[in-house]
Amino acid sequence: MKVGLIGTGLLGAAVATRLLKCGHTLTIYNRTRSKAEPLKNLGAEIAGSPKEVAARSDIVIIIVKDAAAVESVAFGKNGIVDGIHEGLVVADMSTISPIASKKTSERFLENRIIMLDTPVMGGPALAEKGGLVVMVGGEKKSYERFRQVFEAIGEKTFLIGPNGSAHAMKLAMNLQISVLALSISEGLLLAKKSGLDPLLFLEVLNSTYFKTGMSQNKGPKMARGVFEPSFFLEVMYKDLEEIENTAKAYGANLPLARLARELYQNAVNAGFGKIDYTGILAYLEKISG
Repeated sequence: MKVGLIGTGLLGAAVATRLLKCGHTLTIYNRTRSKAEPLKNLGAEIAGSPKEVAARSDIVIIIVKDAAAVESVAFGKNGIVDGIHEGLVVADMSTISPIASKKTSERFLENRIIMLDTPVMGGPALAEKGGLVVMVGGEKKSYERFRQVFEAIGEKTFLIGPNGSAHAMKLAMNLQISVLALSISEGLLLAKKSGLDPLLFLEVLNSTYFKTGMSQNKGPKMARGVFEPSFFLEVMYKDLEEIENTAKAYGANLPLARLARELYQNAVNAGFGKIDYTGILAYLEKISG
């Protein structure tokens, strides 16, 4: 497959690495070219614009920060639509609201381009191993056509429903992650303030029905104050804003999501945005004195 990828941040670079290892021809673009350069040594071709990526590719994967960035690379100057050719499909792996996703897919369709929303669960480490969970919204025919691309990066793939449905699922999943990180953080903080070893707290927790992948894999790092980012805290805050806006649009009252958004926003404002989202613990420790 001739694959294009736009956005070589933490996840984008890992997805690109995996696709190259699986033998796909890959053309990449990143607004800051230097972030794409390391992938050149693995065999990727670096393009000068999203238009150039689209012109060289059967499918273009977008992994950028937000809906505004998606709009820019899709419809801006030298955007994806300017590289249109027969059979071109776009897969948006960014995390945006289902409402924005539907509007973007409709605009692509006006330009005779099929769009799938393809957000994923799992971080860069899983992406490089092909262990992501890929959620797909959109036309089944296009999903089946490029299934081998999605299965190269995903241990499991789910066809969720029409355009926008996969992004709705992604936001629902990220809500779980944000609240779970807060719950583990507060448990660690309470144990520590009570004079207990936070690692012992985790050992007991992970011996029970209530253990999670986060408490097992991220928990020990959290207890030691290690917050090397696999997913930036500031991006989790952005997703919580998307969750709140989507909830309002769909008439869902999510009080816990609102509280989580407020806490992550405060953490970003306090200078914790560039660490891992589990670094919400560091913020809680700061305000605890």
